[in-house]
Amino acid sequence: MTQVNWASRKAPAPGSWLARMLARKPRMLVAIALANRMARAIWAMATKQEDYRDPALSVAA
Repeated sequence: MTQVNWASRKAPAPGSWLARMLARKPRMLVAIALANRMARAIWAMATKQEDYRDPALSVAA
């Protein structure tokens, strides 16, 4: 909820996943979707025994 509340006060990057979701869905539903998205990413990293790779850095490289 903290990230969703912060994004509601200060606009997230245009075109980002969070901005698109907030534009069309209620805040509580976005918070649940964000938690689910984060949990899936963490589960995938744990099962593959990988460290987090920032998508922004991998595109720039």
